[in-house]
Amino acid sequence: NMLYGGMLGPLKRLVRQALTGLYRVTGNYGFAIILLTIAFQILLIPFTIKNLRFSKKMKDLAPKIQQLQQKYKSDPKKMNAETMQLYKTQGTNPLGGCLVMMLQMPIFFALYGALMDSYELHGAPFIFWIKNLATYDPTYILPLLMGGAMFLQTKRTQTGAADPSQKMLLYIMPAMFTFMFLRFPSGLVLYWLTSNIISLGLTIILPKWLDKVS
Repeated sequence: NMLYGGMLGPLKRLVRQALTGLYRVTGNYGFAIILLTIAFQILLIPFTIKNLRFSKKMKDLAPKIQQLQQKYKSDPKKMNAETMQLYKTQGTNPLGGCLVMMLQMPIFFALYGALMDSYELHGAPFIFWIKNLATYDPTYILPLLMGGAMFLQTKRTQTGAADPSQKMLLYIMPAMFTFMFLRFPSGLVLYWLTSNIISLGLTIILPKWLDKVS
């Protein structure tokens, strides 16, 4: 309550108003959530482009990181220091790939609040087996689809990290998110699923466009 009473309170009301307006157009809150997600992803395209450029730079750095790991394999502290120095000299940050996800979190929490507080969304169906967007999917199909989409996106955009433990972490995250989302409201899972599908499409389309304009 304190969270939504502060910074996210106005954002939650804005999300609810947007969903209500889109519902008037679509007649379905599920499609309203999809349209809201598309609009938000369009706003995030500049950051998505930055994230893709970061991924390419990290892949280019992978051979140098492997050399450092071989050179300092008996001195992990020195290896980490040299690796961080390499990131610094190349003007990159190993956490840069998380930018788009971090920017999505305020909308995520605002949508969660809207789903919990909005009377209209309680009992609102989507399609097929989704009968209530404000409660979890009893078949767990939606969160499993979301996990699959997130895995494909991760595989597509993984930064080519030379450290196997870093690669493993990238693949563990979709499994963790899937488990977390099993009992989340279907509307929230639909938002994250749609977001991952759009992001996956952008990672296929945008690199070709970037190659043409660069």
